[in-house]
Amino acid sequence: MANDASTVFDLVILGGGSGGYAAALRGAQLGLDVALIEKDKVGGTCLHRGCIPTKALLHAGEIADQARESEQFGVKATFEGIDVPAVHKYKDEVISGLYKGLQGLIASRKVTYIEGEGRLSSPTSVDVNGRRVEGRHVLLATGSVPKSLPGLTIDGNRIISSDHALVLDRVPKSAIVLGGGVIGVEFASAWKSFGTDITIIEAMKHLVPVEDENSSKLLERAFRKRGIKFNLGTFFDKAEYTEDGVRVTLADGKTFEAEVLLVAVGRGPVSQGLGYEEQGVAMDRGYVLVDEYMRTNVPTVSAVGDLVPTLQLAHVGFAEGILVAERLAGLKTVPIDYDGVPKVTYCHPEVASVGLSEAKAKEVYGADKVVALKYNLAGNGKSKILKTAGEIKLVQVKDGAVVGVHMVGDRMGEQVGEAQLIYNWEALPAEVAQLIHAHPTQNEALGEAHLALAGKPLHSHD
Repeated sequence: MANDASTVFDLVILGGGSGGYAAALRGAQLGLDVALIEKDKVGGTCLHRGCIPTKALLHAGEIADQARESEQFGVKATFEGIDVPAVHKYKDEVISGLYKGLQGLIASRKVTYIEGEGRLSSPTSVDVNGRRVEGRHVLLATGSVPKSLPGLTIDGNRIISSDHALVLDRVPKSAIVLGGGVIGVEFASAWKSFGTDITIIEAMKHLVPVEDENSSKLLERAFRKRGIKFNLGTFFDKAEYTEDGVRVTLADGKTFEAEVLLVAVGRGPVSQGLGYEEQGVAMDRGYVLVDEYMRTNVPTVSAVGDLVPTLQLAHVGFAEGILVAERLAGLKTVPIDYDGVPKVTYCHPEVASVGLSEAKAKEVYGADKVVALKYNLAGNGKSKILKTAGEIKLVQVKDGAVVGVHMVGDRMGEQVGEAQLIYNWEALPAEVAQLIHAHPTQNEALGEAHLALAGKPLHSHD
């Protein structure tokens, strides 16, 4: 293995997704000499096969729905169908523009970018393209791939993953979505807008089961209204080909048939065969184990992003990568409060949250110490104009701070910024209530909910 002994980087990063490139950009900004190794394209899953392309599809679906429903607003328009190649062209142009911008950022920060499949070869080196890249510290950021279930083979034809769904050359007439988490409900929502007959199968008792139960129920109600079918609380048993599609059988014997089966049961870490275990890095079920500062048990190795058992969100990867870069540069760092991370599911309607669910708050503080308030968007002028329904639910420690904000409704993802400030700054309802929110906005609904929780409701009943 060739080695340029004259070059020892301060930081060698294996993986150029959200966590890896954030660490590279911040590290270089702080004066570290950084090498970034990526086998595919910088930007990783989020930019190329995740957050960005799925949101583009969802927006295209939103436009389709608006065309169908335009007469509600006094606008005469006709919906003539989905031009799949044109949708992909729009999606790919969004990705391409962001990708070029990211490549420019990496070049401008003078990060040494190495394209190739790397492997951890010692606690301070990565082998790639027949070369040994040495560093004082190594950051593992190899991300994740779509998971399947035992006995279920993703073939890319009738049984597909989210990767395949993003490049599908047609709108399927019918689809079964296995998994009612974020990925599953987003694809179900987009495909329904495109005209697909959808059935979601979720083993847990609610859709988006990690959210507050009230949010799950509101989403289920909205999906029923949209004609999205779902089966909850029963495990998958098997899938088999039919003459022209797929048949799914559940543990209770119930069967469903459709043209395609989208397997959306989550994502698993990419860690096999990359030398992690050989170098003594502690692992659990494929995940690399880290402490609150993203340090592994090997002093010269850290890990971030989907590779570690924290929230699988791009913005969490950014934050973890930045934390590692700042720690290595000698800055004072603070561990991430994962409860304080905003979460958004971009289906129609959107589900957004930050902080503790009501159930979790009761677990932490005691049932008698928790207060919850629901503010219906029916009282919000802008939501009325948009014809969206939903609620904002606040969870408060009695006579104390707001510890959870849970929102369901179109565009609620755009409101989660203020919600995270409320949670992370431990705001009291009365403190938020005294802030003036612009009228008419959906953001105003957050202010109104806090007015009500502070005991002085305006556009809502006592």
